[in-house]
Amino acid sequence: MWFKPSALTLALCAAGLSTAVSAAEPEAQQEGAKESLENVETISVRGIRRSLALSQAEKMENTSVVEAISAEDIGKLPDSSIAESIARLPGLTSQRLDGRSNVVSVRGLSPDFTTATLNGREQVTTGDNRGVEFDQYPSELMSGVVVYKTPDASVMAQAVGGTIDMQTIRPLDHGETSFNVSARGEYNDMGELNSDVSDSGYRFSVSYIDQFLDDTLGLSIGFAKMSSPNQEERTHIWGYPSDPKVGPPPAEGEEWETAPGAVMGGYKPYVRSSELERDSVMATLQFQPNDRINTVFDLFYSEFNDAQMLRGIELPLAWGGGVYLDPDYTLEDGLITEGTFHNVKGLVRNDYTETDASNLSLGWNLDYAVGDNWTINTDIAYSRAKRTFFALETYGGTGRGLANGAKDSLGFRMTDSGAVFSHLLDYSDPNLILLGAPQNWGDPEGNGRWDSQDGFLNNPDIEDELTSFRLEGERLFDSGAFSAIQFGVNYSEREKSKEDKGYFLTLNSYGQPGFEMGQQIPQQYLRGNASLDFIGLGNLIAWDPMALLNDGFYNVRDAASVEAWRAVNNWAVKEQVTTLYTKLDIDTEVGYRRLTGNVGVQLVHTDQSSDGNAVTVNPDGGLEVMPSSGGTDYWEVLPSANLGLEVADDQMLRFAVARTLARPRMDQMNAGLEIGFDKDKENSGDLDNSPWSGSGGNAELKPWMAWQFDLSYENYFSDQGYFAVAGYYKYLENYIYQQGKLHDFSDVMIPGYDPVLDQGFITTPQNGDGGHIWGFELSGSFGFGEWVPALDGFGTMLSYSYADSRVKEDSDSDPIQLPGLSKDVVNATVYYEKFGFQARTSVRYRSEFLGEVSSTTLQRDKRYVQAETIVDAQLAYDFSELGVEGLVILLQGNNLTDEPFVTYEGPDSRYIKDHQSYGRNFMLGFSYSF
Repeated sequence: MWFKPSALTLALCAAGLSTAVSAAEPEAQQEGAKESLENVETISVRGIRRSLALSQAEKMENTSVVEAISAEDIGKLPDSSIAESIARLPGLTSQRLDGRSNVVSVRGLSPDFTTATLNGREQVTTGDNRGVEFDQYPSELMSGVVVYKTPDASVMAQAVGGTIDMQTIRPLDHGETSFNVSARGEYNDMGELNSDVSDSGYRFSVSYIDQFLDDTLGLSIGFAKMSSPNQEERTHIWGYPSDPKVGPPPAEGEEWETAPGAVMGGYKPYVRSSELERDSVMATLQFQPNDRINTVFDLFYSEFNDAQMLRGIELPLAWGGGVYLDPDYTLEDGLITEGTFHNVKGLVRNDYTETDASNLSLGWNLDYAVGDNWTINTDIAYSRAKRTFFALETYGGTGRGLANGAKDSLGFRMTDSGAVFSHLLDYSDPNLILLGAPQNWGDPEGNGRWDSQDGFLNNPDIEDELTSFRLEGERLFDSGAFSAIQFGVNYSEREKSKEDKGYFLTLNSYGQPGFEMGQQIPQQYLRGNASLDFIGLGNLIAWDPMALLNDGFYNVRDAASVEAWRAVNNWAVKEQVTTLYTKLDIDTEVGYRRLTGNVGVQLVHTDQSSDGNAVTVNPDGGLEVMPSSGGTDYWEVLPSANLGLEVADDQMLRFAVARTLARPRMDQMNAGLEIGFDKDKENSGDLDNSPWSGSGGNAELKPWMAWQFDLSYENYFSDQGYFAVAGYYKYLENYIYQQGKLHDFSDVMIPGYDPVLDQGFITTPQNGDGGHIWGFELSGSFGFGEWVPALDGFGTMLSYSYADSRVKEDSDSDPIQLPGLSKDVVNATVYYEKFGFQARTSVRYRSEFLGEVSSTTLQRDKRYVQAETIVDAQLAYDFSELGVEGLVILLQGNNLTDEPFVTYEGPDSRYIKDHQSYGRNFMLGFSYSF
């Protein structure tokens, strides 16, 4: 059947914590059982140890290799979302965004290789890709998470990395009436880095579970609200050019001297303050009138708003016009680590960004037992996600354009966080810093007015929808090695689209007499100062960018006419996937030892298509935009097998093999193409010197395919204790790379030109050669009191994961580093729980990896991320020990060591690109259940 027994049901039955009376028993028997239960003293196990038992039960009973978290476990961790808790599981880790865990990697593979489901149904996403942003799912509304590291044929959302299934409560399985409410205040210890954004917030949740009509109708409903503060001190270095100019400026006819090393090309420090608001609703209605019918309706909805104020300055250094390095500098191993830049003209920025996103998930499932051995299951699901991103930039400086206004001399010294500076100018002086573009960045009208871009507005929209239908049959066998057979069909249709809009901003006062230097900021728009003391630049003038825009200070021009890539970035991708599958469940004995598992196969047909734009950049100016489209269809065969042998009491040896797929990024499936023509090569007949070039997506892109093999040993030595060792090997049949491909441009006309060649190379994502990924995992949960009675109440959960890879674009190329792969990942939690007191400290470490971050144009950019160690902790007291049932007070702390997020240009970690410090978040509150 599609629904499997929950970890809650398995664990409670195993531990004797609850007793279920079968609906098929005569009423008199039920009444007798109820009377007997009234006379039985019940021992209630709560808190951390109960959550460990629930999670362990799921891991033991599942026929696949899985990791699990129970609702009790999630609720007891200092986490704002499911992502934080998932990242503590063996073989999993996360990448942070704005200080919070956002996306998850499984077994060294990036989020591109991971699929997320809710109650077994695939979820759409608010980003450009398929990777789910888990911070949009509140932990308070989930009953558990199961991570499938090995698939079986009944798992529709298979992936090369793994499938993460988030689960909501089943009210009839819960078996009792519950009402839960929790509230916490939250505070960030960096304070208000921007005075107009608070450093405090709150979280609130309430849930209700009940059963009606003689326990045949169940209802669960929950609401969670969050307003979470976030602060950040960030430095960003543009890059490290070699051989920078050294002054003073040379005499006419002479050349600049240069320094024999690399130095910062530019520097962008800023402070960010944000308020993340999330409202989420969960509801489940379950109806089971008899032992043959069980039907469930699920709803999940989340609204997500992230409003951010950013204030900082851009400092063009070695790449700045007229900027030069003082001859008195320090060179260490090829990097200039100390010196002074002269003639620097800073661009002060006051920016506002806002992300509005929503997720809706609906599902209906019907389980119908036709007879004693036959069951039919139907599942219908709908998932929708929308996101609007609004990013406003407004500029100021000492004077409009490079030619006007004061310039600074900046002394610098490289540090582990980037650099610290000394300066001469006061960047907080409203008489010195004027609105207007101090750099020649952009030409909004395309007429050579290079000092007229006074700001910019990025405004892309994403919409993603998925509908699925599933019909499945199951036949149980009374004897033999096979206990059941499942077979069925699943059809899904998904469509994702992106509309990328951008606008140049020019002050209305531009070109008017008296505003040649720029425009002084009116007093009513000033917001005090922001501090850049953390890099030595002192205070920075602050103004309200949204108020200036809303009050009409800027002329807004569409950027599509001069930015070819933006039209290419508008696309729609559609997929229709039909999956036929069958699976045999195994439950037999081998040499008096139980053997369980399954074997099965999926036949998957995919029909994909894309609509986009082909944009030609005219060599004499202007763009021509034409619609483009493409697509393909294909079949894939995905066999799988999972076997688990009980080699001794409560000891399992598991083996699994499967062929899996991970569908390509949806933005890479874009049919758009940017076409370039070099008029100087019009008469070339050499393909390697063709006047034609281009770049774009690939609507015919096929998925990543892999064979994977898993072997693990699990020893469950107590209800709340186990240790396991697992090894895996993944053979990637292919990998997706950016490659050159010969393209026919004969249908593209360039007025006034008649080139010899009508072919050239375009750079698009292509399915290339593959490679290998391998690794091992060690994990365990230990209660110290089992060995030393004096340590009763103390325990620990530990895991270590190692991953490595060898993937090549082709047989002659060097191996590449896979995004998201950290060779070493360590998770450790130490806890104490006794006499109502609960305490735990969790440490999460991952070694350096190649991460993917958003660039200045909001496109993906690969950067090396330094190793990081995150420490969280929690203290709580359960007043049930004092007779107040259900009341718990708790104090939580996140990122207690203020661990920064640092990226750099490889392979030298001194070449820092980003250094982001987020501070510590503290929460104090209570939960009450009855």
